[in-house]
Amino acid sequence: MFILKQLRRKKSINQTDLAKAIGVSLRTIQLYEKKDANIPIKNLTKIAQYFDVTIAELYSNENLNEKGAAYDTPETVEKGHTITKLAPGKYLIYAPLLLTEQYGKFSKQYAKKVFVQTLPRIGFVLDRVSVAHYMAFEISNNSMDDGSLNSIPFKSIVLGKLVQLDKIQGYMQGNPNGASILVYKGNVMCKVISDYNRKTKTVVCKSLNDSPEYSDFEIKVGEIDQLYAILGKQIAHI
Repeated sequence: MFILKQLRRKKSINQTDLAKAIGVSLRTIQLYEKKDANIPIKNLTKIAQYFDVTIAELYSNENLNEKGAAYDTPETVEKGHTITKLAPGKYLIYAPLLLTEQYGKFSKQYAKKVFVQTLPRIGFVLDRVSVAHYMAFEISNNSMDDGSLNSIPFKSIVLGKLVQLDKIQGYMQGNPNGASILVYKGNVMCKVISDYNRKTKTVVCKSLNDSPEYSDFEIKVGEIDQLYAILGKQIAHI
């Protein structure tokens, strides 16, 4: 990863310093700094923590060479996101990021390509991708924080893949108790869709946090503007 060399220079350390910091040999760091290096997730995490960046941010610069030119041209997909193949079974998605203060505006203009393209973008690394619309969302509260590994705390950022609402039953079967992003009545919510009633065409929205203020509720599928399956998250450290 060429970005490691850049980060070292910015921190004014050499390869030996970095090797000692993460507990590997000098030769290992030399290999890691090559393009398309295969870095175990354990050491990748140590590197990200050492330089105070996310793993996605490390990969977001991996497609740049020393002159700043792209190794591979990203595939530009509809409504602002890009996908770059980093290695076999590893893809970088740069998706538009919706911050909490923009929720209201997004709920009115989510279908407008011009608005979405004005949003900042953030990177996520996935094992697989498909032709779809991807968006990233900042989480506005602690309704999905129960202290478990599945928690999505306040200010975390999640990557969502747009789901067709007429296929919601199939989505739920393939994503049982998975977290979702719903755009609904002028708001953006992160919830688990725990049940679907085919007769009334309603879904039950559930929070992970069992506090009374985050109680379950039902909404009609026809009133949902957009639904996103959550594919990844970046936990905020606040």
